[in-house]
Amino acid sequence: MKDDLDRRWQELGEFIREQRNVGQMSLRRLADLAGVSNPYLSQIERGLRRPSAEILQQIARALEISSESLYIRAGILDAPSSTVDPIAEIRRDQSLTEEQRKSLIRIYESFRRENELTGLVAASVVEVDDDEVVRPPAV
Repeated sequence: MKDDLDRRWQELGEFIREQRNVGQMSLRRLADLAGVSNPYLSQIERGLRRPSAEILQQIARALEISSESLYIRAGILDAPSSTVDPIAEIRRDQSLTEEQRKSLIRIYESFRRENELTGLVAASVVEVDDDEVVRPPAV
């Protein structure tokens, strides 16, 4: 269990370093933006320190990524175990009027239908390279 926890913190540090590199940000710059010291951030990236949820939030904000993604990687939050039902969530939202909820559900369902139709059409086209498109034979 301790090894699993150590591995998780190591992976979190690697992820933070990768995100920093993708954003072309120096360790010093990220530390400044996140409000932590350079040595502390370096230790986090190497998996030697276990930052609090507040520090992770500051790092996420500085990297312009979701703090939830860092919380999940750190084991503070569990990864979503199932898909969200958008229609149920819309119906549950009491800040909307009944008419607004119905409108949102209709719009959502129309987008789903449109994407399903587009998906069927797109599935019948196979791209071979940039200049040539091959259509599979009709069944």
